[in-house]
Amino acid sequence: MTPAALEAAALGLAGAELSIKWGRDSCYCVCGKMFAATDAEGATLSLKVSDIAFEALTATGRAKPAPYGARFKWVQFEDLSALDAAEVSDWLIRAHALVAAKLPKSQRRTLGLAF
Repeated sequence: MTPAALEAAALGLAGAELSIKWGRDSCYCVCGKMFAATDAEGATLSLKVSDIAFEALTATGRAKPAPYGARFKWVQFEDLSALDAAEVSDWLIRAHALVAAKLPKSQRRTLGLAF
C-alpha cells in the first residue's frame, strides 16, 4: 500500500482528520483521538487493534508491538509498501471503530456512528 492510498482510506472514515505530531509523523484521528499513524516517510504503519488481533499479529511476527503503544494494543508494521491495500483498509476501519466506540454518545451521533 502506498502512503497516499493509506491517507485516502483513513480520511474516508467518518470524522477522520490528519494531524502532524511529533514534528513529522502523520496521525489519523477521530474527534482528536488517534487510531493510526505513519512515520514521516510513510514507511511504517502503527494502529489500534483488538486484543485478539494484537495477539495474532504479534505472535505470528506480522507486526510488532508498537513503541509506546503496546499496552494500549497498538501494533506496528515495518513496511507499509509490502502490505495488501484491502487488508490495510480493513484494519483502518476496525481501528477507527475501536477508537470511535470510546467517544461520548453525542460525538458518535454527530459523526453518524450508531454504536
